[in-house]
Amino acid sequence: MTWDNARADAIIEAHKALDGAALPILHALQKEFGYIDDAAIEPVAKALNLSRAEIHGVVTFYHDFRATKPGRHVLRVCRAEACQSRGADALVEHASARAKGHDAALTLEPVFCLGLCATAPAAMLDGELHGRLTQTRLDTLIDGCVR
Repeated sequence: MTWDNARADAIIEAHKALDGAALPILHALQKEFGYIDDAAIEPVAKALNLSRAEIHGVVTFYHDFRATKPGRHVLRVCRAEACQSRGADALVEHASARAKGHDAALTLEPVFCLGLCATAPAAMLDGELHGRLTQTRLDTLIDGCVR
């Protein structure tokens, strides 16, 4: 969904009374739009009586928050120790090369542990876990996204 300030304001209003409302608001905004637009920082800060720097700090601190609109599919490749020892770095390079030019279709993101250490290297495509990845299996996943 394209960023809509009126819809964002409604989400902020609906969540601002919650305890520790910053995270619920930011999660709700990202769930609605797929990312946290810079335009959201000031209204969230104002609603919670916080500074813009504090809200910006929350958005940039947590890896799960995105500041830009993702592609139609999100591929998260695990970069934790078990996956690195089983070739995740080479898979990330391969995936980056394959994803170039397909920004609208595929967003490649690092993640630090998917909990699939026994089946490393691992990745998550649109919330679905995949273990024992090889370049061939990764190509199959990517091909399904960029068609």
